[in-house]
Amino acid sequence: MDEKIIKFDVSKEFYFKEGCFVLEQYNVPEDSLLSIARARVEPNKKTRWHRLKDTTERYYILAGTGIVEIGAMPPKEVAPGDIIVIPPLCPQRIKNIGAEDLIFLAICTPRFEIKNYEDIEDYPF
Repeated sequence: MDEKIIKFDVSKEFYFKEGCFVLEQYNVPEDSLLSIARARVEPNKKTRWHRLKDTTERYYILAGTGIVEIGAMPPKEVAPGDIIVIPPLCPQRIKNIGAEDLIFLAICTPRFEIKNYEDIEDYPF
């Protein structure tokens, strides 16, 4: 792998079916150990229940406030600087409870691949 700098380019942000906007900042096959995406949830919106197979995900909250639900834990409020660790196959969703966008980095190991994403909105918890 060569040295590189990847510039932030908000024009590459897209809406993902999970219910948030995503900007894949770093997700390349030649560096399969990690991916980094910026996620943005609008005020009073929440993501769908989902989980990732074979992937540990970490949210690093950059801006806004939210309520995160992961696994069997009770819902918890999160704010800038908080880190949420989500093991593989752990049900998860996050809701923006503030007046501004909730923005966080989603750091996945190994890297995020769509084949590992499972929508479980209708799953009987």
